[in-house]
Amino acid sequence: MENTLNSGSLESLNFGETLLVSARKVKNEKIHLEFAEIIKQSNDVNVLGMLNKSDDSFSSNARRAWVTAEPVDATEYFGVDFGPTASWYITDRGEMLDLNILNPSMNDIRCRLRITETIEGTEWQNENVDTAAKRKGKDGDHMTHLGAYIFSNTSVMLNNDTDTSDMHTYLEADADVTTTQPKEYATEELASLI
Repeated sequence: MENTLNSGSLESLNFGETLLVSARKVKNEKIHLEFAEIIKQSNDVNVLGMLNKSDDSFSSNARRAWVTAEPVDATEYFGVDFGPTASWYITDRGEMLDLNILNPSMNDIRCRLRITETIEGTEWQNENVDTAAKRKGKDGDHMTHLGAYIFSNTSVMLNNDTDTSDMHTYLEADADVTTTQPKEYATEELASLI
């Protein structure tokens, strides 16, 4: 599989496709690679999303993942120049490189996003629950599992399977939770699972 620059876009991305969107220079001379993939949790069609596709807050259903890389290693695996002679440009987020590589691969194996939901947030997630915990919609209430906040994490894996639904871990959200508690104050049932 060849990685071809500008072979896809977020606007044309379909279910089952992955996009290597861009690269951004970060600390220690490394880069962040941004991946996007539309992942369905079920075979159900979201009518709300369809009827609001013109609303920017519903625009792309693509999940995102960022991977830190050494530029020389990323160049080797993706066949794209990430060095100082690449077409980097300055933005308010730093130096960027547009890629838009549809279905990127490494060693002829596709890069795919994996979703892992957990109630055990990272230190940063626990300190930033308001922005890090899963919500019902963009600005909706926080979702909980057994009374504890749900954190939805993404990572990038190599996988050529057409059906990647078994790669993901989803937690069942509580039905109608009106108040939430930090993990240390969770129910006894939840505490026994932690």
